[in-house]
Amino acid sequence: SAAAPLPEEDCMKLNPSFLGIALSSLLAIDLWASKRLGVCAGEGSAWGSARPLMKVIEVSGHGIPWLLGTFYGLCQSDSSAAREVLLNLLFALLLDLVLVAVVKGLVKRRRPTHNKMDMFVTISVDKYSFPSGHATRAALVCRFVLHHLVLAVPLRVLVVLWAIVVGVSRVMLGRHNVTDVLFGLLLGYMLYSVVEYCWLSPLSAPALFALW
Repeated sequence: SAAAPLPEEDCMKLNPSFLGIALSSLLAIDLWASKRLGVCAGEGSAWGSARPLMKVIEVSGHGIPWLLGTFYGLCQSDSSAAREVLLNLLFALLLDLVLVAVVKGLVKRRRPTHNKMDMFVTISVDKYSFPSGHATRAALVCRFVLHHLVLAVPLRVLVVLWAIVVGVSRVMLGRHNVTDVLFGLLLGYMLYSVVEYCWLSPLSAPALFALW
């Protein structure tokens, strides 16, 4: 007698879709590449001697120095144009923190197993890896600075290189997988467009500017 047909969900498990196979393969490649590139993940790693330098770069992309520096500049500025730019940078940094925290809480991807949890000032969602907040912030700040500060070409190149180095350092330190950083850079690049669309000015947000 003919065998009874398998339920549809069992057939799907036995015959995974091409998309499922592709995603599993990409994930495996991501984990493999991230581990191979984590050359500063510990003092005994291949480039362990460069770990202190990588940690300095890590601090340069951390949210706290950027928030404190922007707030200090806002308090000290005596130019209305400068205050407008700094207030929007502060808004962008806060929006970045909230968005990254929400995405991390939803995705809940664990950090690489070779990561050492010795990061500079962490909160609860920082145990998660996706996306890289440093990469998001670096891309956001990079676009913001290039659009709103008049800089010589060498300085503009340095700003772009800084954003790239911050992203690369996250993988080298073993903090993130490659896809965490790539998505973070893309998210930060797109987030700047949101900030531009919601740009705060004395006309659109008079109450905020009255505080300063």
